Amino acid sequence: MSIYQHFRQEEKEFIDQVIQWRTYVENAYAQKLTDFLDPREQHILQAMIGTHSNVKWELFGGTDDSERKRALLYPEYLPIEKEDFHITLFQIDYPKKFISIEHRHVLGSLMSLGLKRGKFGDILLNGDNVQFFAAEGISEYIQMELRSIGKAAVTLKKIPLYMAIQEEKCWKEHSITVSSLRVDSVISSMFRISRQKSQLYVQQGLVKVNWTVISQASFICEEGDIISVRGGGRGKVLSIDGKTKKEKWRMIVGIQK
Repeated sequence: MSIYQHFRQEEKEFIDQVIQWRTYVENAYAQKLTDFLDPREQHILQAMIGTHSNVKWELFGGTDDSERKRALLYPEYLPIEKEDFHITLFQIDYPKKFISIEHRHVLGSLMSLGLKRGKFGDILLNGDNVQFFAAEGISEYIQMELRSIGKAAVTLKKIPLYMAIQEEKCWKEHSITVSSLRVDSVISSMFRISRQKSQLYVQQGLVKVNWTVISQASFICEEGDIISVRGGGRGKVLSIDGKTKKEKWRMIVGIQK
């Protein structure tokens, strides 16, 4: 039985990478620290490593409730500390009286430096306070090169991880039923819009699953998926609880608007 059949076709490359990481730790008796992983990648890593392997793993993204986290794979006899994750927290200073900075502005500016998304973690906003986590290995490069975000001139200041701000997040759990696990059906029930409208959002490139634009309305959703509709909201498939007597799927979802 192939391990790939339990995952999506497009996840094969990441699965192979996890296997390489595990093999390295087993053979070299050394730690392996990954880039920041999104929740779906974290789920795959946990499933692939398991709980009975000689290789252990921990996840940390700067705070215990970070969404994007680095994984540390290590031999079971090695102790680990939070410092082993090598994460830097940046505070962004900018002229707050004259301009505002949004999540997309920070993301775009970091990507424009030629960085992979995995090199930095959560972007935190609370009012006009803006911070982000980054891999320690590239922190000097970011601090030297990132001079503006959007239209704002900025300076970056490294601060201790315990000073991370608490984001103004509001997730609400809901129980829904869907006719199928297709993304258009899930979006329709999750955000209480028509199936036709959810299909249109997909066609227009406004829907992302696990931070990847989805172009097919027939895409099948799974537990742990983060689904976002540009301008419409963000949700997570928390659990899929089987079918009802009428052959509809029962799901628990978290919704953030």
